[in-house]
Amino acid sequence: MKRPTIADIARSAGVSKVAVSYALNDQPGVSEQTRAKIKAIAREVGWRPSNAARALNGAKARAVGLAVCRPARTLSVEPFFMELISGIESELAPRSIALMLQTVTSHDDEIELYRRWWGEGRVDGALLVDLHDDDVRIPAFAAMDLPVVALGPPEAAGPVPAVWSDDGASIHETVAYLAALGHRHIARVAGLPRLAHTTVRDAAFEAGCRAADLPEPVVVHTDYSGDEGARATRGLLIAAERPSAIVYDNDIMAVAGLSVAQELSLDVPRDLSLVAWDDSPFTQVVRPQLTALTRDIAEYGACAARILLAAVDEEPVADSQVPAARLVPRASTSAPQRR
Repeated sequence: MKRPTIADIARSAGVSKVAVSYALNDQPGVSEQTRAKIKAIAREVGWRPSNAARALNGAKARAVGLAVCRPARTLSVEPFFMELISGIESELAPRSIALMLQTVTSHDDEIELYRRWWGEGRVDGALLVDLHDDDVRIPAFAAMDLPVVALGPPEAAGPVPAVWSDDGASIHETVAYLAALGHRHIARVAGLPRLAHTTVRDAAFEAGCRAADLPEPVVVHTDYSGDEGARATRGLLIAAERPSAIVYDNDIMAVAGLSVAQELSLDVPRDLSLVAWDDSPFTQVVRPQLTALTRDIAEYGACAARILLAAVDEEPVADSQVPAARLVPRASTSAPQRR
């Protein structure tokens, strides 16, 4: 069905297109009776203003963009993104502001997508996730003059306002806890090495092990998927020097790691302790329940949305730190069995 236009409304009302424009934009130039008639016809035919036309008039799009440079299937199985989006929506929906969500395959595609959205007046601002060290998107967004808020370490966000938590503190707490239980060989199944928050966690993990006088830690980087988490865990557990504890950078990989341990007839936690990052329902429906680093991901998203909306309204904004993930011990961790 063809989208109704101002010309269609003008024909139905028997007036000029200029009169319709005046009426729909609440400008003087038409009588109240004609204005009411035009608006009634517009409602009847389902007319909506064009974003491109609104942009030409300097009107806001009442939408913000979120592009995710990961396979689309990641969003369907990754609890982090679902909770993050729910937090963003909790701020946008009450204000009738839409979230434009799209997956892309590269940062170049992401930059081009935002250029198109911004140029066509489809979005008023953007949320930037999965920051990289020396992220090419930062200068690109600055050149567009597009209001942006980044979710990640401020040192990677540069001049862009950042919402962040201290991942290093969370890693230090986890390593100290496992060392206090008596673990000497701790490994970590990490996320993508090029991500800024992975860099922070890598450095903190190494420093935490050094502070606890533990041997050089083993870190295996993955793509966050369950398949990669399982493959990494299997490699660690069949190695000559098997770790007594493994820390995972997300809950999907931790659950996969638990399955591999059971596949190899290892008892968790007697033979192997496991810790998950992010505390989704997945960590509590498995047996044993997984020790996890928990944080309010929805509030993380809501905070980013609030700051972005303030930036769109040209209010002063700054970096905002949210509480770091805290360790919640459960049945998947205990003192290691003597070998």
